[in-house]
Amino acid sequence: MKRPNLLFIVSDQQRSDTLACYGAPHVKANALNALADQSFVFENAYVTQPVCTPSRASMLTGLYPQSAGMMKNNIVLDPEIKTIAEMVDDDYHCAYYGKWHLGNETTRQHGFDEWLPLAELPWVIDHPDTPYHQFLLRNGVEPDHVTAAGHRVFSAHQRTSLPEHLTMASFLADEAARFLSEDRDEPFMLQVHFFEPHNPYTGPLDGLHDPAKIPVGPAFLKYPEGTSQFNRVRADFYMQESGPHPKMGDFGDGSPEEQWRRLRAQYYSNVTLVDRSVGRILAALEASGKADETIVVFTADHGEMAGDHALLEKRSFYEESAKVPLLMRVPWLEQRMLPGVVGQVDLVPTLLDLMNQPVPEHLEGVSRAPLLSGESEADELEENDVFVQWNGLGDRDLGAEMANLLGAVPRRSIVSSRRNAGGKAQRWKLNLCAGDQNELFDMTADPHELVNLFDQDEHRDLVRELAAKIRLWQHETGDTAALPSV
Repeated sequence: MKRPNLLFIVSDQQRSDTLACYGAPHVKANALNALADQSFVFENAYVTQPVCTPSRASMLTGLYPQSAGMMKNNIVLDPEIKTIAEMVDDDYHCAYYGKWHLGNETTRQHGFDEWLPLAELPWVIDHPDTPYHQFLLRNGVEPDHVTAAGHRVFSAHQRTSLPEHLTMASFLADEAARFLSEDRDEPFMLQVHFFEPHNPYTGPLDGLHDPAKIPVGPAFLKYPEGTSQFNRVRADFYMQESGPHPKMGDFGDGSPEEQWRRLRAQYYSNVTLVDRSVGRILAALEASGKADETIVVFTADHGEMAGDHALLEKRSFYEESAKVPLLMRVPWLEQRMLPGVVGQVDLVPTLLDLMNQPVPEHLEGVSRAPLLSGESEADELEENDVFVQWNGLGDRDLGAEMANLLGAVPRRSIVSSRRNAGGKAQRWKLNLCAGDQNELFDMTADPHELVNLFDQDEHRDLVRELAAKIRLWQHETGDTAALPSV
């Protein structure tokens, strides 16, 4: 394939265990499960930072947040920092549809020929001029919120109360399908970025998943004792005697556990909302006759705690927050499950390689195309290190004073896959913070991260080794975050 197309689909706040290939057949996700059957499935894929802006910057630039200058939410991507759309041949027709969250939301930029913004983000714009806003007006929906400048806009809660055909997900699917149906000779790159299943934890498909029947693991509603204070104070905030914190929504009557289960069930239903839209987009690609020459990627910008470890949202190194689905369908290659660990910073170089485009030397990710094509060792990800960070200063009000204070302290994590003495792959996770409790988890023996091993003497040498790897990575990427001596 000389110059294949790229269809790159991103959901917002979707944890990995929402698809059957990641152990979740109970979530209704028929389209994504079918895509997984045809794709390379990265078993353990991690974001560079479990929050929107930094993670999205890495997926688009192939750089870590500090190198892209995007270390927290609600800042603008420097025009000098190139995205993948500025790295491909000029012949590529590049379109960006959906959530941007890298500043100047309504402005076409960074190499994209088409631009379809969706949301009215107060920190970016203060006027209703998005196509989705106009779509809702045409369909008789009246805005429920007035901005400081006097503009009438649609609030997030109003949008999530709309019927399915008026949701952002459905609108975006229609627009993406229209793009794919257009007759063009040049190769294309279509980026489709959903807002769902991001909270509010409600939507038009509420009730699709039975709260009483959804399986939950041992970390569900389990207070994160013995871990970072940042996690503990946030758990204190989210866990109320009567159920989830009222700020997160109204989840009906019943016991606290019944309300938490309802929250999670509604989150799953929003995953289904995304899935249905993805299915329509993939059907449009098939109908275009170009599916065999198009790489399809599905991933998310970060996960969702959904009550595990008594937490909600993201901003944590726990698997539910930092690990996401990563599916990659490359029609001319034999697809399979890829064990080990990989970081989303590898996406740009990998995709450029697969698209037969030059891979710029400044990229900090590694191309995994040789792995996919069988040119490199099949187990290379089973002996790999992935680095995740947190830079929360000024992110937003987290609802509790101590959470805001501790969230302002930088943190660094390494997920390391290596061979144990018996030759079997084993994952470890080390989380370091100069102003908080450090954490070490044996991800093979303790996949739910219930036991913090950091202070156990028998793991001192391992902690020092993993910490040294973090410091070497910091040196190589220009990361200046202060970390504790170990």
